[in-house]
Amino acid sequence: MQLTFLGTAGSWPTKERSASAIALDTERELVLLDCGEGTQRQFFHSSQSFMRVRRVFLTHFHGDHFLGLPGLIQSMSLNHRTEPLDIYGPPDSREIVERVLQLGYFTLRFPVTIHPLAGGQSVDLNGYTVRTSTAEHPVPALAYRLDEGPKRGRFDGERARALGIRGADFARLEAGESVRVGNAVVHPGDVQGPTREGRSVVYSGDSAPSDAIRKLAERATLLIHEATAAQDLEREANQWGHSSARQAAELARAAGVQSLFLTHFSSRYKETSLLEGEARVVFEASHAARDLLDHTIRQP
Repeated sequence: MQLTFLGTAGSWPTKERSASAIALDTERELVLLDCGEGTQRQFFHSSQSFMRVRRVFLTHFHGDHFLGLPGLIQSMSLNHRTEPLDIYGPPDSREIVERVLQLGYFTLRFPVTIHPLAGGQSVDLNGYTVRTSTAEHPVPALAYRLDEGPKRGRFDGERARALGIRGADFARLEAGESVRVGNAVVHPGDVQGPTREGRSVVYSGDSAPSDAIRKLAERATLLIHEATAAQDLEREANQWGHSSARQAAELARAAGVQSLFLTHFSSRYKETSLLEGEARVVFEASHAARDLLDHTIRQP
C-alpha cells in the first residue's frame, strides 16, 4: 500500500505546492483523495498514473479540493478510458459533480457514478471498507477512513521445510494451495501464523479540531491531517474551519495512531520545518508531507 502526495497546498497552489490531492494505491486499485487544480499534471511527475484511478473521494467543494476533477475526467476520456469511475463526496456531491460533467464540449467515454455520503456512513469496496465522519468546516465536509480487510498470517518457511515442502510447492502453499507430501497433505493454515489486522488510513480534509475525526482515527495505521497554520495563528485558523500543526498532533496522540502526515499548508509557509517541529513536540511520529512524496504503508 503506497501513498503519493500530489498536492499539499492550502487554499490555493503556490510555486512550491499544488492544490490538495493524494493518491492511495491499495494494491488492488488506485484511489484519489481530493482532486485540486493541477492534479492531472502532478500525476505525470509522480510514480502513479491517473488512468489507474478507480475511485475519487472528495472531502468538500471548496475549489482547492475539487477543481482538478473536470480536467481529469476529460483527459481520461481523451485517452479512451472505458473503465467505470466512482466519485464519493458530501451530500451535495450529485448536484455539483453533475455540473462538472457538463463543462465544455467533450465526449464522456466511460460510466461515472456519483455517491453522496453523510457522516457516519460506510461502504464496502474492493478488499477494503471506507467510513466517514463529518468535519468542522464552513461548508458540508467529510473525513474518510479506509480499512483493509484482515490479512493472512505470515508464511513460516521453517515450518514448511520441516513438513517436507520443497521447490515449487513453497510458492503454491504460500499462494493458498494445499500441497501433497508423500501420503500427507499440507494445508496453508499449517504453515501460517495468526491472521493480522489490515492497514488503515484516515484523511481529515479541511477541518478545525474535531472529536468526530478523533473517533474516526482511533488506532489507525496512518492519519493525514490538515495543518494550515502554526501555533500562533490557531485561533484564526479555527475560525475558518482549519487546524494548526500542533492541534493535528494532539488529535493524532489522542486517537492513538501510529503515524501522522501533515498537509494543506498555508502559502505563508515556504518551509514546513516550523510546523513539523511544533507537531513533533506533541506527537513524535509527525511528518510534514511534500508534493510528490511517496510513502509505503507497511503491514503492522
